[in-house]
Amino acid sequence: MSTLNITNEELVRMVTKLVIEELSAKSIKIPIGISNRHVHLDRKDMDVLFGKYSELTPVKKLKQPGQYASEEVVTLKGPKGQFEKVRVLGPLRNQTQIEISLSDTYVLGVKAPIRKSGDLEGTPGMEIIGPKGRVEKIQGTIVAERHIHMPPRIAGTLGLKNGDRVSVEAGNERMAIFKNVLLRVSEKDALEMHLDMDEANAVHVKNNENVKIVESILENKG
Repeated sequence: MSTLNITNEELVRMVTKLVIEELSAKSIKIPIGISNRHVHLDRKDMDVLFGKYSELTPVKKLKQPGQYASEEVVTLKGPKGQFEKVRVLGPLRNQTQIEISLSDTYVLGVKAPIRKSGDLEGTPGMEIIGPKGRVEKIQGTIVAERHIHMPPRIAGTLGLKNGDRVSVEAGNERMAIFKNVLLRVSEKDALEMHLDMDEANAVHVKNNENVKIVESILENKG
């Protein structure tokens, strides 16, 4: 008589796979949010670029609670080129972060790595020019890693947790599977997948179109 030996990890993987397949079959929809190049500023850089004690002026709420596009724009200047009227997103953060696409890196002449938000160690900097001044950043430029914001109640239903990775089906006539998509799970998050302009154009999707999870990689990389 043979004995079926299944480790706890294998059992979790099997159960989660079944849950993911059920989710896909029911066409649970995750809306897309497409990010163009933008900047998050800290208080110090805000003062230099827009004047001491200046405040951001919200013009459009973003889907993630408390976040917004502001009226304020800056110029990003790299070794090779620059982009004008780059939107500042609010609220202010603890450190300035510049988010661009891979296509943008060639125009600007910077070798920005693909990183999750806030992981800025060893990244390149560039000059940021505002109406009141300019700052020369020695680091802070990234290509944002594609990710899904997800509240815990949904993640719990799927057997997923913050930092796990999933595969996502996106697009119609140019349908593709995005693998290694980071999950960011928090009570403060609304359900939304973030892609940059390069990724969105590659599969011909627009803001608020829906994607679905088709596989869990079950690999927590922090």
